[in-house]
Amino acid sequence: MNFFEHQAAARRGSVRMLVLFALAVVGIVVAVDIAAAVLLAGTGRPLAGGLAVATLATLAVIGLGSLYRIASLRAGGDAVALQLGATPVAEDTREPSLRRLRNVVEEIAIASGVPVPRLYVLEQEAGINAFAAGYSTADAVVAVTRGALDRLNRDELQGVIAHEFSHVLNGDMRLNLRLIGLLFGIMMLSIIGQRILLYGRFGRSRDGMPVLVVALVAMLVGAIGLFFGRMIKAGVSRQRELLADASAVQFTRQTSGLVGALKKIGGLEAGSQLSDKGKAEEVSHMLFGEGAHFSRWFATHPPLAERIRRLDPLFDPRQLEALSRRWAVNPPDGMQEDLAMGLVAASPAPLPAATTQLTVTPPMVALQVATPAADDYQRAHELALSLDPELRELANQRDQAMPLLLALLLDDATAIAARQRIEITSRLGQSMADQAVQLKSGPLHSLHPMLRLPLASLVFPVLRLRPRPQLQEFIDTVEAIVHADGQVSLFEYCLARLLQVQLRESLDPGRHTRFGRRKPGSVRQEFATLLAVVAQAGSDDPAQAQRAYLMGMQRVLPRDHLPYAPPAQGVQALDAVWQPLDMLDPLAKQVLVEAITDAISHDGRVTVAESELLRTLCGVLHCPLPAMLERR
Repeated sequence: MNFFEHQAAARRGSVRMLVLFALAVVGIVVAVDIAAAVLLAGTGRPLAGGLAVATLATLAVIGLGSLYRIASLRAGGDAVALQLGATPVAEDTREPSLRRLRNVVEEIAIASGVPVPRLYVLEQEAGINAFAAGYSTADAVVAVTRGALDRLNRDELQGVIAHEFSHVLNGDMRLNLRLIGLLFGIMMLSIIGQRILLYGRFGRSRDGMPVLVVALVAMLVGAIGLFFGRMIKAGVSRQRELLADASAVQFTRQTSGLVGALKKIGGLEAGSQLSDKGKAEEVSHMLFGEGAHFSRWFATHPPLAERIRRLDPLFDPRQLEALSRRWAVNPPDGMQEDLAMGLVAASPAPLPAATTQLTVTPPMVALQVATPAADDYQRAHELALSLDPELRELANQRDQAMPLLLALLLDDATAIAARQRIEITSRLGQSMADQAVQLKSGPLHSLHPMLRLPLASLVFPVLRLRPRPQLQEFIDTVEAIVHADGQVSLFEYCLARLLQVQLRESLDPGRHTRFGRRKPGSVRQEFATLLAVVAQAGSDDPAQAQRAYLMGMQRVLPRDHLPYAPPAQGVQALDAVWQPLDMLDPLAKQVLVEAITDAISHDGRVTVAESELLRTLCGVLHCPLPAMLERR
C-alpha cells in the first residue's frame, strides 16, 4: 500500500469512524430514553414530551462535549503534548540523550522530506512509549517517555521514531485527533455523573434523591459510552499499528531495533504503561505501546508477542521471562549499549554534483512519496553530516531562523536580489535584510542544492517558536520577495510557497484537516498551467518544452487536448493552481505526481537540481518525497 492508498484508506477510516460514532450516539440516546421512560412511568407526566427532552438533552451534551474537546485541540500536536504534561526539547540541547533523540528525528525528517517536528519528553514516565500528534506535517510533534530515552539504544529509538513517522506521513494523526474529540463527547454523560456524585450534597432529604438518581443513570449510560468508545478505538487503531511496524522496518531495513524496543517493553516492569490512567485512556490509540491495561477486546494494539513474531518469526515468548528476570537485577541503559556497540559518526559520502543525471520513472517517484526506505535514511545521515557546522548552529538559534530562510530565497541575480532586499527592509527592518544578505554571500554562498531543503527543515521548528504576529509578517515578506520580479526561478518560488504553506498550517492547524475529493476533470486548466510552467522552466527549447508538457498532460488527462500555452506571468501564474490541485482525491494526486515527473524528466533522466525542484513541488502539494529519488 503506497502513500496515496494510505490516504484513501484514512479517508475511508474517517467515514467509518463517523458511522461508528453515530451508532454509539444512537445507543446512548436509546439507553437514556429507556431510563427516562422508567422514571416518568409513575409520575403521570406525558411520556412523549419527556422522551423528546431527554433525547435533545443527550444529543446536546454529546455534541457540545465533542465540539469543546475538538476546539481544545485546535492548536494541533503541541496542545496534545502539553495537556499530557510533556516538556519541550530545546533545539540546542546539550543533554546526550536528548541530543541523540534530536539527531534521530532530524535525520528521519530529512529522509522523509518533511519539516522536523517539535520534540517533547514525558519526563515523569518510566515506561517505554511514544506518540506523534498533529493535523499535518507542519504542526506535528513527536513525544517520547523518559523511559524510552533511558532504556533504548540508538537502533531501538530509531525503530520507535520510524514507527511514529509512519503515523505522521500516512494521515493517521488527523484521524487520532478527531477520535479524541468524538469519544470525549460520548463520555460526557459519564463525566457529568461522576462530578455530580463527587461534589453533590444529597443528604437524606427527598429533594436530593432525583439528583442522585440522575447521576447514577448518567454513570450507567456513561459506561455504555465507555464500551462503545473503547470498541471504536480498538477497531480503528490495531491494524494501523501493524502497518506502522512494517513501515518502520522498511525504513530502517532492520528489524532488530524495533524488536529490541518491543522486547524491552515486555521484559521491564514498567512496560509501556503511563502513570496517569485517565490520560492514558484518552490517548491510548495514539501511543507506540499500550498505555494502560485493557482486555483483548478493547486493546488498541495487537498483543506484544504477536507484534514481535511478525517481525521475528523465530521469537519465543519465553524469552521475555528470561529478559524480565535479568533486567529486574540489571536494567538496560540505552546510552551504555550505544557505547558497547561502538556507534560513531562516520564521515559523509560526497554528495552528487548538481548536474549529475539520475534515472527516474513517474511510477517509481509516486511510490516513494512519504515512503522513505533505508537508503533514504542513509542519504539523510550523509546530508546532515555534510551541512556546515556553522549553518547547523545558526539553524538552532531563534534570532537566525528568519534571516537564514530569507537568505535561501534571495536570487542570484544582483538586480532581483536588490529589489528583494528592499522588500525585506520595508517589512522586517534594515538589520534583518543585512543579515540575510550576509548569510547569502557567506555560509550559503556555495550551498549544495541537496542541502537547501534539509536546512529549511531544520530551521522550521525554530521559526515556529516566534510570536504569531512576527510569523505573519514573515509570511507576507516571503510573498513579497518572491513576487519582487517575475524572473524569480521556479525552485525559489516553490521553496517560498512551501514555507508559506507550512507556516500557515502551523499557525492554524485545525483548519487544514480535510482529505481532498476533487477529480482530475474539475481542474483541467490548473493541470495545464502547472505543467506548462514546469516544462518551460526545464528547457530553453520551446519544442522540447512542448514535448515535456504533452507527456505530462497525456499522463493525467489522456482524453483532453489542452494546447501548450505558457502563461505570460510565468511562475506567478501558479498562485491560482495550488489550492484546487491540493484538494484532489488521493489517487488523483498520485497521477498528478507522475505527470509532474513526466514534465521534468521527459527523457527519463533528471539532474540533482531538477530532483530538488520535483521534491519541492510535491512538498507544496503535501506529497513529501524522500531524500533521494534514485535507488542504490
